[in-house]
Amino acid sequence: MKIQLRFFASLREALNVSQETLELPASIATVGELRIFLRARGPVWAEALADGRALRMAFNQELVNADAALAEGGEVAFFPPVTGG
Repeated sequence: MKIQLRFFASLREALNVSQETLELPASIATVGELRIFLRARGPVWAEALADGRALRMAFNQELVNADAALAEGGEVAFFPPVTGG
């Protein structure tokens, strides 16, 4: 399955990437599984996407939890929580 990834704010800075297209193995079916898959890219990825990090995730521009299903051609975004003021 091919998806579009987007990273925002401090994640974009830490990972040094704002977006990419990725072909996923068939075993990756949810946003949470994708997060785990991306952590295997190396120490920087593992730290930025660690379980303990407060991160928001969106699929096709809608906030989702880790159990959200992925779909061919979809867009997944990862970003830190933001505060306004």
